[in-house]
Amino acid sequence: MNNREEGNRYEEIAAEFLEKHGVRIVDRNFRCRFGEIDIIGLKDRVLIFFEVKYRSGPGQGHAKEAVTLNKQRIICLVSDHYRVYKRQYADYQVRYDVIAIDKDKIEWIPAAFEYIGRGF
Repeated sequence: MNNREEGNRYEEIAAEFLEKHGVRIVDRNFRCRFGEIDIIGLKDRVLIFFEVKYRSGPGQGHAKEAVTLNKQRIICLVSDHYRVYKRQYADYQVRYDVIAIDKDKIEWIPAAFEYIGRGF
């Protein structure tokens, strides 16, 4: 299994987990020239951008630590693009969450980081 296939597998696990917890998935693997966001969902009129990280064991560090400052900037930039592209969400409150999967343990980290950028 290559990295993309493995990533897709864990993103699917994360999406199922989120749906069980009341998140309506509105988009997956949204790409633009700036980067990609794994999962985009809605809960309580909040538009949530999810980054999914997986680690198979402690030798690679913890999954939640893998969302670097640079990755956060990219996610924020892509989220700006998404909200311009999908005007129906332009007035929604926005949040950036992380789904960390360490082996078989799933952790949802709400508001994992704040918006980094200039807005649109």
